[in-house]
Amino acid sequence: MRIRPTSLFALWLLGLTVASAARPNLLVIMADDLGYSDLGCFGGEIRTPHLDRLAADGLKLTQFYNTGRCMPSRTTLLTGLHAHQVGMGHMINDLGLRGYRGRVADEAVTIAEVLRPAGYRSFMVGKWHLGTEDPTARGFEEFYGTLISAQTLWEPGHFLRLPAGRTPRSYAKNGFYATDAFGDHALDFLAAGRRTPDQPWFLYLAFNAPHFPLHAPAADIARYEQTYTRGWDAIRADRLVRMKQLGLLAPDTPLTPRSDFSTYGNKDHATNPPWDSLPADRRADLARRMAIFAAMVDRMDRNIGRVLDDLRAHGEMENTLILFFSDNGACAEWDPHGFDIKSGPENVLHTGAELAKMGSPGTYHSVGSGWANASNTPWRLYKHYAHEGGIGTPFIAHWPAGLPRKGAIETRPAHLIDLMPTAVELAGASYPTQREGHTVPPMEGRSLLPLLRGAPVPARPLFFEHEGHRAVRDGDWKLVAQRGGPWELYDLSTDRTELRDLAAAQPARVATLSEMWRRWAERCFVLPAPPEYPLRSAPPKT
Repeated sequence: MRIRPTSLFALWLLGLTVASAARPNLLVIMADDLGYSDLGCFGGEIRTPHLDRLAADGLKLTQFYNTGRCMPSRTTLLTGLHAHQVGMGHMINDLGLRGYRGRVADEAVTIAEVLRPAGYRSFMVGKWHLGTEDPTARGFEEFYGTLISAQTLWEPGHFLRLPAGRTPRSYAKNGFYATDAFGDHALDFLAAGRRTPDQPWFLYLAFNAPHFPLHAPAADIARYEQTYTRGWDAIRADRLVRMKQLGLLAPDTPLTPRSDFSTYGNKDHATNPPWDSLPADRRADLARRMAIFAAMVDRMDRNIGRVLDDLRAHGEMENTLILFFSDNGACAEWDPHGFDIKSGPENVLHTGAELAKMGSPGTYHSVGSGWANASNTPWRLYKHYAHEGGIGTPFIAHWPAGLPRKGAIETRPAHLIDLMPTAVELAGASYPTQREGHTVPPMEGRSLLPLLRGAPVPARPLFFEHEGHRAVRDGDWKLVAQRGGPWELYDLSTDRTELRDLAAAQPARVATLSEMWRRWAERCFVLPAPPEYPLRSAPPKT
C-alpha cells in the first residue's frame, strides 16, 4: 500500500506526541543529617559540583520542609502521610500509642506500591528505617542498603541485598566504603531497569552520609584538613555572605546567635561557646570532626555524579525528574564536643597521633552542636526540633523536559507529604483505597508539579511534631514551641530566622494557630502523646 506524504507527516506528528508524552523516570535522592547550608549551591564551602550543576540546570526550593527526624521523614516521603498517621511518630520502639508504634502501618502504601500498577519499576538503595524488615515487600523490586541507621560505613556485612537470594557485589578486602557501594548498586539497578525500555523507573537513593558515625577515606578528609581550623563562628559568617550572594536569603537577613543545645538525655541546657574560647587541643579535635563530615558530603556528591553521568550516557537525563533533599537539619547530638564510641554522653578528646585515626575503620564520632549550628546557617536549632534549623532542607529539582525554570529559586513552601501526590501525577497512577484488606488513608499533600513549574498554588497550613517539639505554619505565620515550652510566634516574611517572638503581642493569632495545630494533632494521632513528650498548649511568654 502506498502511503501519501500527508499520512507520513501525520505519523511523524504522532511519533512526536508519543515521545513527548513518555512518562518520566523518577530519581529521589535523600541525604542524612545534611544541614541547610552544607552544599555549595546553598552557600557551603564543601565541594559539591555535581549537585551544584543540578541546581544550576534546575531549580532550588528555599522553603521545603521535612519532619525534623530520620524515620518520620522517610515515612512521610514514601507514604504521603504524616508519620503519626501510620505509627511512625517517633522511632522504631513501640510506645504503645497509635501514632507511635515504631513500624509503618499495614494500611499505608508506598510510592513504589502505587507506581507498580502504573507500569513503573522501582528500586531502592540506602537507608530504609521504617521499622519493617523488607522493602521488597513494599513495592521495591530490588534493595541494597541497611534497614536501620548504619553503624559503620566500612563493613560490607552491615548491608543487605534483598529480596532473599540476591547476591550483592563483592569487594576486595579494605576496598569497601558504603557511599561508594550505594553508588555501585544504584548503577546496577538502573542497568536492570533498562532491560525493559518500555517501562519507566523509580529509584530511591537514600544515602547514610553524613550521619554519624563520621567515616570517610583519609584522602577525602585531607581535602578539608585546614578548612575548619577557623572555627564555626567564621564558617557561619562566611556562609551567610554566600547565601545572600546566591539569592537564597534577603540582604538584611541576620545571623542568629549561637544556638542552645541539650546534653544527652536533656539533662543540661547551655549555649554553643565562641570558637576562640575553646582550648587549642579541643579546637583541633573539633576541626577534624567537621573535616570528616565534609568529606562524607563530598564523597556523596561524587557518587551522585556517577549516577547523573550514567543517566546522561543513556539519554535519560532529559526525561527524569530528580529531587534532592535532606531528612532533617544537621544533628547536634549531644553537645558542642560531640560524642564517641556510641550515641550517648561519652566524649573522647583526640590529640596528637589519635587525630589522624579519626574517621577510619573502628572509630565512632559525631560532629556536635557547634558544627551542626554552622551547618544550619542561618537558622536556629537542629534535627529533632520544629524550628527552621530542624525542619528546613536544601531542595533541588531537575527535569529538563518538564520544568522550564532553569536556575530559578522558588520561595513558596512545600513539604515531604507532597512527594506521593507528585509521583501519582507524574506517573498517571491511581492512589488505592485498599491495601491487603486495610483502608488506605487519603494522601495529605499535593503534587509539587504546579509549584515547580511556577504556577499558582492555593495556600494551606503545614504541621509538625517530634518528641514534643511542634509547629504550624499558615501562610507566613509560624507558631512553634520546644518540648514542654510556650508557643512562639514568628512572621516568616520578615523573620525566618525566628528572632522576634510576637506571641505576647498577638495572643489571638496564637490561639487560632494553636487550635489549628490541636485539631491536626488529634486527627493524625499525634495526640494522645507519650507522657515523656509533654505537649501542653502553653500560654504565650510574658
